[in-house]
Amino acid sequence: MAARRGPVRVGGRATAAAVGKVVAVAVTVLSLAASGGATAPPRAGAGDCALAPGALTLDDLPAGSSVLDCAAVGRLVTHAGAGVTVPDPGMKVSVDALTVDGSLHGFTLAVAADGTVSYDLTDTTPHTTAASHGHVPGSAPRSVRAPDSAASDGHVPGSAPEHAPVSGSAPERAPASGSAPGRARAACVDGAYATAGHKEYDTYEWFLGDGTLPADLAAGDARRAFEDAIGTITASRNDCGFDDTVTAKARFLSRTGNEADIDRDARCMARDGMSVWDAGDLSGGVVATTCSWSRAVSGGPDELREADVRFNTHDHAFTDRPTDTCSHTYDLRSVATHEAGHVFGLAHVGQGHESQTMFTNSFACSTAARTLGRGDVLGLRALY
Repeated sequence: MAARRGPVRVGGRATAAAVGKVVAVAVTVLSLAASGGATAPPRAGAGDCALAPGALTLDDLPAGSSVLDCAAVGRLVTHAGAGVTVPDPGMKVSVDALTVDGSLHGFTLAVAADGTVSYDLTDTTPHTTAASHGHVPGSAPRSVRAPDSAASDGHVPGSAPEHAPVSGSAPERAPASGSAPGRARAACVDGAYATAGHKEYDTYEWFLGDGTLPADLAAGDARRAFEDAIGTITASRNDCGFDDTVTAKARFLSRTGNEADIDRDARCMARDGMSVWDAGDLSGGVVATTCSWSRAVSGGPDELREADVRFNTHDHAFTDRPTDTCSHTYDLRSVATHEAGHVFGLAHVGQGHESQTMFTNSFACSTAARTLGRGDVLGLRALY
């Protein structure tokens, strides 16, 4: 890709030649997902930091320590194969990777306005359910909704209701080519979803990288594929007969020489204020990665400020038109729809929910994730 050439910012608001959302404040949580519950890492005192060079771990920069006292802003923190760069105070960064084997791969690091660091590790533990993750009192971890066949409206007692229930019983989702094996629940029946604690309150404005694109598509074709995938999320498109009540919006701006702020190990680097979709080299077991940054909103989910998406074209093949002879190739629009779900605040659902677009694995040659399942729709309704 070309060297970064950032746009000019006009009036503090992005335009087609000038983009990016302003860095602002965010607060998040530490959530250690373990079946029997887990205790938070010990708090570090103001004088306890003496960080060694190189990548840091959660033991090096435990929850409760200060990124200011530790001079940790700009340092890379890794956990369970994922990594994020410590942002300035008031920012939260999340990494979510779609993997070949369906293993969960990602976490969130937040820095409060006073410099205190916290983590949400929920996305690194498989088989997540509503009752399986602990969290630090006073924090708000990712919301995970377990399916409840008795609740036809998809509402969990004690949780915030969706804007509108899914009415009536839904038909089974129409089969797609290359349907994923071992679907545990029909897509239009399974109501499981998870949210990441952020949403787009305005319009998600995004750029297309100027390098080689997935499936060797021309820029116009790649743009249309990505717009279609993003539109599936913003319009909550599904084959289940569920109405669209989601208010999310998006707008493509232009191509750019800037790259997604994601390195070859699928780790989030320092943000540049531009939401870029591109392709390149990621970890071999990763199909695509989304990095998102957000700030806190009183009484609601965090406000998305930037989200970058990269597809791993170094290790995996993509196609926009899977055929009956497809083998070991990923449907671009299915993967893109999954990543767009992360952009707009959906998190992974694990084993037993293979029929949902936000399942941790986008099955090779399958187009099923191009449209949403019941849980995907409910998750978006919970946010929008």
